Amino acid sequence: MQKTQKKSGLINHGTAAQNRKARFDYTIKETVEAGIVLKGPEVKSLRLGRATITEAWAGERDGEIFLFNCYIPEYQGGLLSRFEPRAPRKLLLKRKQRDQLLGAVAKDGYSLVPLEILFNDRGLAKVQLGLGQGRNKADKRHAIAARDWQRDKSRLMREKG
Repeated sequence: MQKTQKKSGLINHGTAAQNRKARFDYTIKETVEAGIVLKGPEVKSLRLGRATITEAWAGERDGEIFLFNCYIPEYQGGLLSRFEPRAPRKLLLKRKQRDQLLGAVAKDGYSLVPLEILFNDRGLAKVQLGLGQGRNKADKRHAIAARDWQRDKSRLMREKG
């Protein structure tokens, strides 16, 4: 999904923040889109595309799923824009989805990894969570080799015809 912007530079729908390293560090088995509880200035700051989720993680607190360590900087446009940039933010999922994800984390040793924060067609902020299993060094080297081979193969195909 690509960013679509107005003249003012705001993101109306598309990706606001992306964790590109997550797909390298984890083998993603399943993805789920969850809503996120935000305050007004947080949404404005997200629309400017200044959020960072590279160090973020999702986990359980009091039977709910929260997004921890997600950095959304303070919005500089108004007086009432004070909020904690790294505050835990509640994720909105259906009960069946939540129980399924928490069960996979508890039983199978998976991790909930935030892959991206995006705005859907209706303009609502969503978080795409991945249910992933951590990779070891050998798996990472294999992924690098496969990625390099794909790049070389496509270069050869372009040159040949």
